[in-house]
Amino acid sequence: MRDSIYTIPISEVFEPMDGCPICRLRNTLEDRCVEYIMGAAMMEPDIRVETNKAGFCSHHFHQMMGFRNRLSIALMLESHLDYLKKEIFEQKTPMLKADPKPDQVRKITGSCYVCSQIEWALSRMLDTLFAVWEKEQSFRELYAKQPVICLEHYSLLTSRARESRALSKKSQPEFLRVTTQLTKNYLDSLKADVSGFCRLYDYRSAGEKEPDEQVKTSIERAIWYLTSREEKREE
Repeated sequence: MRDSIYTIPISEVFEPMDGCPICRLRNTLEDRCVEYIMGAAMMEPDIRVETNKAGFCSHHFHQMMGFRNRLSIALMLESHLDYLKKEIFEQKTPMLKADPKPDQVRKITGSCYVCSQIEWALSRMLDTLFAVWEKEQSFRELYAKQPVICLEHYSLLTSRARESRALSKKSQPEFLRVTTQLTKNYLDSLKADVSGFCRLYDYRSAGEKEPDEQVKTSIERAIWYLTSREEKREE
């Protein structure tokens, strides 16, 4: 089940040519994992053991709340809170008694089941990406046409590419060069758009033509570029 949920053809991720393809891949993996958790997996004993131990981060709790299935969340919370109670307060030597060990508490409460699943699945998908890049010229051309690789995923791709056995010594430098160019080119245009937004508030710009959509959305796009997460605009 785990493999089938997270199996996504690499070509499908890169074909839309809209934003960062690794963000799109991450988002797809994330959606599938949350849907799985909020569905039948909620009652699977082995999954419940994992979610009891790992819990969920704030972002994924809010994503789960979007399903409007409060009972599913309540059932997971019930067993997770029971696990925390036993692990933190009901041990023979409670960690919070005379000698508090906050690191142990953070270890239990600072993890997220969905985040760990995404990290596991994304790692496997990147291995596939590198293998396809190595073998298929058509994919290398498709990759090079992407509008952007966000900063977070630029870091992830370049670090993993240097460690990957799927990329030959001949292919690795070209992959790094193309990926770097995609990220830098977007940064250059984004910086110009943010500067354009700042000039809107300069009295010397009074009377200039209406700014285009790229300038108007530059703040949200800059936040996304830096964090890989979209910031919703207030209308």
